[in-house]
Amino acid sequence: MGSRSSGERIPYSPVCHGSVYADGWFQGISWSSDETLIAYVAEEASPSKPTFTCQGYKRGGATDRDAGNWKGQGEWEEGWGETYAGKRQPALFVININSGETQAVKGIGKCLSVGQVVWAPPSRGSQQYLVFVGWSADTRKLGIKYCYNRPCALYAVTAPLYESEADGEEIKDCSIEEFPVVKLTQGISSVYHPCFSPDGKLLLFLSARSAVDSGVHSATDSLHRIDWSMDGVPCSSAKIFDVIPVVMCADDGCFPGLYCSSFLSNPWFSDGCTMVISSFWGSCQVVLSVNVLSGEVLRVSPTNSNFSWNVLSLDGDNIVAVSSSLVDVPRIKYGYLVDKERKSTAWNWLDVPSPTNECSEKVESLLSSLHFSIMKIPVRDVSDTLTKGARKSFEAIFVSSKTKRSDSFVPLIVFLHGGPHTVSLSSFSKSLAFLSTIGFNLLIVNYRGSLGFGEEALQSLPGNIGSQDVNDVLVAIDHVIDLGLARSIQNCSSRWFSWWLLNNSLDWPGTREVCCSSYKESCFYTEAPSAEHLALFHSKSPISYISKVKTPTLFLLGAQDIRLPISIGLQYARALKEKGVAVKVIVFPNDNHPIDRPQSDFESFLNIGVWFKKYLL
Repeated sequence: MGSRSSGERIPYSPVCHGSVYADGWFQGISWSSDETLIAYVAEEASPSKPTFTCQGYKRGGATDRDAGNWKGQGEWEEGWGETYAGKRQPALFVININSGETQAVKGIGKCLSVGQVVWAPPSRGSQQYLVFVGWSADTRKLGIKYCYNRPCALYAVTAPLYESEADGEEIKDCSIEEFPVVKLTQGISSVYHPCFSPDGKLLLFLSARSAVDSGVHSATDSLHRIDWSMDGVPCSSAKIFDVIPVVMCADDGCFPGLYCSSFLSNPWFSDGCTMVISSFWGSCQVVLSVNVLSGEVLRVSPTNSNFSWNVLSLDGDNIVAVSSSLVDVPRIKYGYLVDKERKSTAWNWLDVPSPTNECSEKVESLLSSLHFSIMKIPVRDVSDTLTKGARKSFEAIFVSSKTKRSDSFVPLIVFLHGGPHTVSLSSFSKSLAFLSTIGFNLLIVNYRGSLGFGEEALQSLPGNIGSQDVNDVLVAIDHVIDLGLARSIQNCSSRWFSWWLLNNSLDWPGTREVCCSSYKESCFYTEAPSAEHLALFHSKSPISYISKVKTPTLFLLGAQDIRLPISIGLQYARALKEKGVAVKVIVFPNDNHPIDRPQSDFESFLNIGVWFKKYLL
């Protein structure tokens, strides 16, 4: 924030918009280069609603306070789904911190939802420009929180101009016709998180075009570059360069592709052309350096470690990161090049003492008794029709106690991530650590279709969900049994996260791809599903196998869940009860899909531990 005094008060004037977006996706707060203006994203102003009287619509000079008048509901507007319920469309605003004046950015039509705004480098003229991500409101919105397959593009627009006059600051309106919105990324279906190089000559951005073009919920990302115009004026015909293309199938031990949802606010080394990024690499998260001119990608975090690393900040050409594993609490690390003068690529990492790293002796003792490993699981029954990436081994993380005898009975809990295109990482999880310290072995499976393993492996799952992923899990269980780490499949229990196989609304883009090999048909988004597809969806649904279920089942449900409405879980629980299966249902009234509020997370896993102890130990 420059030299502005922390005690200096910024003038304020009321502005006609709703809450500021601070969710990490639509969120955008950006300072101008001279630190006098802030661009930000907030809910657009509330639309006017019809007023009714006993005779119909309000007429003449009647006021809302007149007896018998009331406000109508107005037209329903579709929202962006989970965690965005009740929020109005995101729009772009600029505030002058000297005068406190705020103005909506003009020229952006209602057809765009706005997010991730940044100031463009100053132009040679008097105009200043804003670059932002725009999502079309003409397509179905629901579910952007967990589904990156939403078409979006980069746009540039003229910022409101504040000119100093003798009587103070004055806002000068810009003509929409003279300064229209410019679409910067023609011909690419997905663009997000724009970031300018320190010298302002390069505009970098991520893309989820693999997800958008294929329809899957999430896929391998790519990194792109536009050479920004020397005069600072946006150009709709600028060439887009591929910095990191989508990796289809990597050789063993090699870079598997980019899996990164955002950048640091300042991701640049001192050379001005090398970015630092956190990305998934198999079952780990790693820190990478990327030269945006040459496309060279180097692994900065240790290559001989199964820990997960996440970059926090840069200190010149040094890195501050956090490192952890499933049995090691997070530690802050400081990294520097071994020999910068000789252009060495080797990094030294030092521990940074911090009170937040400390935990009790009892917890340290419990964690020190645990061991984890990342296993390579060969694919069973390899078909010639599979791509090379889909034939490669997948991974599973095994967590066990070092102190337990090999011949003792230790129940195995199998964890499966949802998505289905996400990944379970080796980073520390207090919930999983809790379960492993109270007497359970854990098997955490990253079946084919998970992020971090290349695009071919990921794209092998659509059309095969309910078969390929399930078979991979069974193969992983057999693998640990063969190694003597588990005694029998009868001793396994699972917490299955992939409820949405059928029960998810058929309106969600990506939902129909879970079962149907023809999921790319455009009619899936414009027409009702056929009877054949409905039958196939039902065959993949847990409810269709209700007569075979005998395992005691614990349900943890978020009452505010939009993605999987609570009625779905309650329906399944009632059906199990009628079959005589032991069932317990816990509802969290203020939680949505992930049930990740601290109290709820704590209560969830306490109940899971008690439930498993009751029926397995």
